[in-house]
Amino acid sequence: MSTMNPFEKIRTNRKPENVGIHLTKKPKNPIIIEGFPGFGLVGTIATEFLIEHLKTEEIGKVWFEDMPAIIAIHDGKTINPIGIFYNEKYNIVIVHSISSLSGFEWRTANIIKDIANQLNAKEIICLEGIGTTELPSEEKEVKIEDIKTLYCGNNETSENKLNALGAEKLNESILMGIVPALMLKNQENLTCIFAETYSNLPDSKAAAKLVQILDKYLGLDVDYKPLVDMAEKFEIKLKSILEKSQKAVKEHDEKRPNYFG
Repeated sequence: MSTMNPFEKIRTNRKPENVGIHLTKKPKNPIIIEGFPGFGLVGTIATEFLIEHLKTEEIGKVWFEDMPAIIAIHDGKTINPIGIFYNEKYNIVIVHSISSLSGFEWRTANIIKDIANQLNAKEIICLEGIGTTELPSEEKEVKIEDIKTLYCGNNETSENKLNALGAEKLNESILMGIVPALMLKNQENLTCIFAETYSNLPDSKAAAKLVQILDKYLGLDVDYKPLVDMAEKFEIKLKSILEKSQKAVKEHDEKRPNYFG
């Protein structure tokens, strides 16, 4: 009598995911920093800033075959939906996305794990925004020093270091998206850093706060102030790209043949 798990056949016959990870360079033992569109676009803005202000080169890209084939063009340059960048000085790999990956959180987490395994990464750092109910008054301008940063992860040394830098441990929250997908997959050496944001609109100040604490955490010698000064430019650029991307997805879906009348 067979003792095979009845679900084993389903697993073994499962088709491979149509995912492409193309790396032109494979640095050894880097720190991976990822930022995806989330609350306030904080992770995307922060990683965009790091790419521009650290000496980085694009070493790869990622695509899903079951997503609409969309690529953004800005200032005459193509911007991959998910780009992979490398800074040799600090041995940092930055995974940067301008595409909404709603519905693909588990697959994206698998991609991050795959990249980490290929490169034997020392640590994965997730940059995210997190909402706050403590809304500022209309008369009071939000200052960088007033923005709270929080952390969670599975590396006690990293957590102690972030705590010493003024970040607070995230004790109570409900998380959704790629970060909890990575956490649930028990990714080793995972560090998540959040900046509180007051708006679902692009929040460059919250992103600047993340850059500030990340600079201290990794010793990057990056000045976050230009991000504050360039906030409007970054916000307009990313908002424009995302709006065009969403419009293209909508048009793609509307043009798709409807076989149900």
